[in-house]
Amino acid sequence: MRIMYVAIDQQVPGTTGGSVHVAGVAEGLAALGHEVHVLVSLGPAGEFPSGAVRWHRIGPPLGIRQLRIWRTRQVRALAEAIGPDVIIERYYNFGGEGVRAARATGALMVLEVNAPVIDHPGSPKRWLDRALLVEPMRRWREWQCAAADLIVTPSAAILPSSVPRERIVEIEWGADTGRFHPGATGAVPFPRTPGRTVAVFAGAFRPWHGAIHLVEAVRRLRARGRADITAVMIGNGPELARVRQAAAGVEGVVFTGAVSHDRMPACLAAADIGVAPFDVAAHAPLALDFYWSPLKIFEYMAAGLPVVTPDIPRLRRIIANGREGILYDAANPDGLALAIERLAGAGTSRAALGAAARERVVREFGWDVHCRALDAAMRGARQTS
Repeated sequence: MRIMYVAIDQQVPGTTGGSVHVAGVAEGLAALGHEVHVLVSLGPAGEFPSGAVRWHRIGPPLGIRQLRIWRTRQVRALAEAIGPDVIIERYYNFGGEGVRAARATGALMVLEVNAPVIDHPGSPKRWLDRALLVEPMRRWREWQCAAADLIVTPSAAILPSSVPRERIVEIEWGADTGRFHPGATGAVPFPRTPGRTVAVFAGAFRPWHGAIHLVEAVRRLRARGRADITAVMIGNGPELARVRQAAAGVEGVVFTGAVSHDRMPACLAAADIGVAPFDVAAHAPLALDFYWSPLKIFEYMAAGLPVVTPDIPRLRRIIANGREGILYDAANPDGLALAIERLAGAGTSRAALGAAARERVVREFGWDVHCRALDAAMRGARQTS
């Protein structure tokens, strides 16, 4: 199939989850033999990845993602030139340019939904929409869903109830299990001291990612005399300054700043434990559902790291407690520290947990697995449309 993937507010190459996601899906579909055209912004590196994917540099006007829809004419013109069988659009409230191009060209329309389409309780956006009387934002979001032949998402709970269940495909996102593996090598921006256990946090520094909880856990471990456990914090974001401040005076916490995604396999392979201390209470939309498909967890698993993450129903479906990692009670102030301490002294059993995590992600959560499921869904939808 000829596929056009519209994600113009995402930078490729890049370090954010969205950038990694778009590249993973595009390359995975191309590996299945599809002709894949991807519309994205060019990342700071200034050069698109090499390979079979055909990249098209189209960003939102002035780099403002809320103005994405103003690229409708340009996206449609490119669709008419490419002649895609399928158009995939990465959903955004103020998007819809791919949906319109699919309607104009007759291509199968796939909407990729990574964030809630419906409003969470108390949403300021919902109040604004109601103040505008005709609720334009809700109507536009629901139109995008209604116009899609297929919606791919990690959680159907974030979609309008009006979407027919047969048009929804729930698929987890994934990891590049070929690049992320326990033997990955390369320079890493943190020291490895013999006899020390390294717990790594990698990702965006936002309140709901909970990086500050790892700092607090290290503080508690130091108070108990566990100087052998250190934390490496990889990434950037608006919460970074607060996390750094919390880490002031805490020995054994290293901040690397943002690291390019091509260096991440070596960074994770050099660690011992992958920590994903999500703070559900810090992000109101998560009241709808833990709708993320957490890339950091999949990449930890691919690197052969046992995972430490809160014990919530959604994450239980990804990490089996005591088999691929440890799920802790986030309501217990000592929960995260105790989970890390348990793994720090586990020795052979930690290696077994990491091996099980690696086996699970290869079997269920690789981008190749995701793309095969997406491919089957698109082929089925084309046959019935």
